[in-house]
Amino acid sequence: MEISQSSPENNTDVQREKNTSSSCTSKRCHIFPLFIVAVLFGFIGGFISPIAMTFYQKQFAPNKDGLANQSVSKTVVTPNDSITNLVEKNSTGVVSIVISKDISKIQSFRNNLFPGFPFSIPFDSPQNNNQKGSDVTEKTKIGSGSGFFVSADGLIITNKHVVTDEQADYTVIANGGKEYPAKVLARDPNNDIALLKIEGSDFPALTLGDSDVLKVGQTVVAIGNSLGEFSDSVTSGIVSGLKRNVSAGSQLGMQEELTDIIQTDAAINPGNSGGPLFDISGDVIGINVAMAQGAENIGFALPINGVKRIIEQVRTTGKISVPYIGVRYVILNDAIQNKNNLPYNYGALILRGQDMTDFAVIPGSPADKSGLVENDVILEINGTKIDETHLLGTVINQFNVGDEITLKVWHKGDTKDVKMKLEERK
Repeated sequence: MEISQSSPENNTDVQREKNTSSSCTSKRCHIFPLFIVAVLFGFIGGFISPIAMTFYQKQFAPNKDGLANQSVSKTVVTPNDSITNLVEKNSTGVVSIVISKDISKIQSFRNNLFPGFPFSIPFDSPQNNNQKGSDVTEKTKIGSGSGFFVSADGLIITNKHVVTDEQADYTVIANGGKEYPAKVLARDPNNDIALLKIEGSDFPALTLGDSDVLKVGQTVVAIGNSLGEFSDSVTSGIVSGLKRNVSAGSQLGMQEELTDIIQTDAAINPGNSGGPLFDISGDVIGINVAMAQGAENIGFALPINGVKRIIEQVRTTGKISVPYIGVRYVILNDAIQNKNNLPYNYGALILRGQDMTDFAVIPGSPADKSGLVENDVILEINGTKIDETHLLGTVINQFNVGDEITLKVWHKGDTKDVKMKLEERK
């Protein structure tokens, strides 16, 4: 039997094999922890990267203009901001006007049950049952309206129908609640305008705008003593129409023709009468005067340009002087022209009334002195055509007493120019 023996060379191979086996085992031991760390960092990176990307896009990513977004503080202006600023600036110039009168306590009670005044306020004063008979009177609040300062010395304008009662007392309540006794300086016989005066100085007079540049659709704001209970009430809307002619009346039976007035959908309520209508710049462009009953959002205001002359008259003379020419007339149109075979469908045809004393031309009047007679037609005054939108009285009211005007008149088949000096209506 042979026994094999290892040579030295074979022993070396065996040893190398052992060393190689030992070395591979050591590398695996080092790679495994690195693998664990790589997996861990990969997990963390996958979790954080979306957050980092979102942050980058918000702070540094370019916008559509190629500029980096920046955190910018911006002031957002809303449409109501203009109205808010207008009210803050001008509401102190608006006043409430309270009408009170000495009337019997019995009548006060009846008025409470059946209010008959156009801007009545509920009467809630306690009744004294110890008083007997209608001879016992007390100061009772019977109505209210609005107005606004037109001068710093306390001159206030309002509607004539607010202060029409010459036996009543009038109190002005200014912004902040302070009360002032008021004196009625003047009532316009032709227009629904009156001016009051209170004692004091440095009152916040409002700025009068230009009503001739108004356009349908532009924004307007009304401030007034709505219903006689809610002072400084603010409503807004637009100009719904211009140069409207309407017939207005009150619960007291007062009737008035309003011409060339502003229509608005800003809410005009009882108590708003006499208050200002502003344009969005804060200038007064009208005086709130009436609302349409049985309709929604149809209110009316007198254009301020027709009132400026009156304000200046009262400011300088203390009264309203109304010019007149002294004729009775009817405005021509197509129907009257055809019926009477006249050459014109516009103008003021001078006619007498039904009674013998209803003269066509008032004796001694400017028209009489200038030679106008019945059946003459006044076609123009200083170039302004007289028609249904430019009534004779409205055009005359644009002038002052003492002004000389030129009338274009149709007289017995011919037209002629007539010079006339306006006089004050007595």
